[in-house]
Amino acid sequence: MTEKKERLFDMFPPVSTEEWRAKVEADLKGAPFDKKLVWRTSEGFDLQPMYRAEDIEGLSTTDSLPGEYPYMRGTRTDNDWLTRQEILEEDAAAANAKALEVLGKGVNSLGFRVQELDRAKLDLLLKDISIPAVEINFTCCPKCALPLAEALVAFLKEKGWDKEFRGSIDFNPMRRPLRHGDAFPGDIAAMAVKLVEAVKDVPALKVLAVDSFMLSNAGAYIYQELGYAMSWGAEWMAMLTEAGVCPNEVARRIKFNMGVSSNYFMELAKFRAARMLWAQIAHGFGASEADAKMSVHAITSRFNQTIYDAHVNLLRSQTEAMSAALAGVDSITVTPFDAPYQKPDDFSERIARNQQFLLKEESHLDKVVDPAGGSYYVETLTVAIAREAWKLFLAEEEKGGFLACINNGSVQKTIREASEKRHTDVARRKEILLGTNQYPNINETADQKLACDAGANACGCGHAEEKSCEGGLPNARAASDFEALRLATERSGKRPRVFMLTIGNLAMRLARAQFSTNFFGCAGYEIIDNIGFDTVQAGIDAAIEKKADVVVLCSSDDEYAAFAPEAFKALAGRAEFVVAGAPACMDELKAAGINDFIHVRVNVLDTLRDFNNRLLAK
Repeated sequence: MTEKKERLFDMFPPVSTEEWRAKVEADLKGAPFDKKLVWRTSEGFDLQPMYRAEDIEGLSTTDSLPGEYPYMRGTRTDNDWLTRQEILEEDAAAANAKALEVLGKGVNSLGFRVQELDRAKLDLLLKDISIPAVEINFTCCPKCALPLAEALVAFLKEKGWDKEFRGSIDFNPMRRPLRHGDAFPGDIAAMAVKLVEAVKDVPALKVLAVDSFMLSNAGAYIYQELGYAMSWGAEWMAMLTEAGVCPNEVARRIKFNMGVSSNYFMELAKFRAARMLWAQIAHGFGASEADAKMSVHAITSRFNQTIYDAHVNLLRSQTEAMSAALAGVDSITVTPFDAPYQKPDDFSERIARNQQFLLKEESHLDKVVDPAGGSYYVETLTVAIAREAWKLFLAEEEKGGFLACINNGSVQKTIREASEKRHTDVARRKEILLGTNQYPNINETADQKLACDAGANACGCGHAEEKSCEGGLPNARAASDFEALRLATERSGKRPRVFMLTIGNLAMRLARAQFSTNFFGCAGYEIIDNIGFDTVQAGIDAAIEKKADVVVLCSSDDEYAAFAPEAFKALAGRAEFVVAGAPACMDELKAAGINDFIHVRVNVLDTLRDFNNRLLAK
């Protein structure tokens, strides 16, 4: 039967890469291939418009199978990740009730945020929870980690669950220097050694946290999160092995909590690269191949969440969760869509859970291990991002390791620079946040729904990340600048009116009116569009009748030379005058006193701030 099977497309001759490129260049009609089609990523490498089998020839990363060292294709032979929900209740009894409720709705991993937790409170917190069936994770301050671990181990031994327990205690003394820019006041190595010793009888209890999601939420690029995560993990390995702890024991106790942004394929590749890099790092410290498996929890991003058009957050987190699921992570938390402005409610938490259930029960992503394996694009991307992260990792090691670099502030400085660059890209619309800096819902208001600080990464209702300080990581989401601008419009009690004076060439005036609507809508202004005017004077008269604060002339470049001076003169300073576009006659128009032009190359945020200063102060 095999010999009789006909191979598809045998009737077509093979086509080389050179022939494909020649065809593409012919279709480009002289435009440069590299400039038009090659994408320079923020991660420091180029992406080609096409990939072929020859691009992955010789890559050793394609040789292993899922479950085989170095685990790039997964640490397991299945893809049944855990669905985690964070329990935000502070009272132990309320948290227990909430946990039991969500466990009945499909969740199989819980995240508790606790302060000081004695044995009595622990018993109450875990009451009636079937520990062997659920992963239990605790987040606490570093100084509370050891007492919590001792109480938890005693509880598990008493119940006979010490060998069946799965979960973690998030011991993260790095949080203080990362957030506040000053060193942790204590002997981290000594505390970590005592913690590892305290949990030695519970083999699946992870206690050494690598919380690189903090970097992702601060605006780090993907290769930066990956490189610093590897350096962070290596810091734990070096610190504890130097203190005499067995490398296998250290590696088994490390848990990576990583962020997931909306860069779909890049994030998928990041997790594949992370497992490969970590396996080699841990093995290099002396851990066995079995203990060099990376334990990774994925948390969808807060950095790109928005207050305005907040339901778009569902689309972002869905692709993020899908990236993590296809990449084979161990567990996923989907951040509820309303987290930027309030403590998530029952509805948003339900939707967040169901987003993962859709991926499992409807899309069956848990039925296939490493479905991206063998993809020319993803395999090449995995190696490229691993290479960039490795460069960063080596640079950190040469500087003394991760702890030294966060204590001297160099990591925080690098992330601040990345965050500033990304905020600038959002301001110039090089990075798009749908509903915020592009295609806003111009009639939406948000001030009334804010229950916490809109500028922070997380909700400020007692469950937020610590506020960053000077010298620490930034905590402003990508949308925060536009949101502050729009909230200023709402809170001013005024809503400037922007009038579209559409005239001349039909196609150009419609296109520029749409562009201008999106542009000024980002500040929450009222937009008055029109089907067109036969004369400039008719347009100006209509604008004055509508009590416009801004008049935007929308026409073609060729017609601006005549229309713009006439409209500017007729308006006579009764409203702000704007030309939509960057016509060749711009210098002549500026000489005539016209100073405001909006087009794709302007900084949208700065331009709108300037208009707010002019219009809201009146």
